[in-house]
Amino acid sequence: MKKILVVVIAGLCILAAGVIPKTSDAADTLKVGIVDLLKALNESEAGKRAKTDLESLIKSKQTSIEEKGKNIEKLRADFEKQAAIISPEAKKAKEEELERLLRDYQRIVADSQAEVKKKEGELTGEILKDLREMINKIAQEEGYTLILEHAEGLVLYSNKSLDLTDKVIKRYNESKAVKK
Repeated sequence: MKKILVVVIAGLCILAAGVIPKTSDAADTLKVGIVDLLKALNESEAGKRAKTDLESLIKSKQTSIEEKGKNIEKLRADFEKQAAIISPEAKKAKEEELERLLRDYQRIVADSQAEVKKKEGELTGEILKDLREMINKIAQEEGYTLILEHAEGLVLYSNKSLDLTDKVIKRYNESKAVKK
């Protein structure tokens, strides 16, 4: 929804620029830029640190989940070997235990996925906010009329000279280095 709104606003701005009589002042004031926020997020120093932190969290969760999965498989294999020789009551109890362990395993997987997603939002949310502020600062300093996000399906074509992504990354990294 947000992307559609951005496209509509951008289209209206471009349409308005084409409809307004072309005086030398009007033609000179339209300055458009493009920024790939995903690239800026992934290539900024803070983004790289966030990605590393997230990967270590995922790896720790994955190790724990795999260990629990192997334990369940081992218990299941043991149960299948003993199924013919144990009493029906013991068989039912083992089946219930396996079902409980499997439900717990599925809950742990879902909880881990939710935790990773939440952590990703925490790590990237602040960086994206800072990147947007840097984009606004650059836009004001350099007199941009419009800066669009270069995202999949949003901008179909743009001249490479309009791409401000590397400038945003550089200025963002410099601003974070100064604060340290």
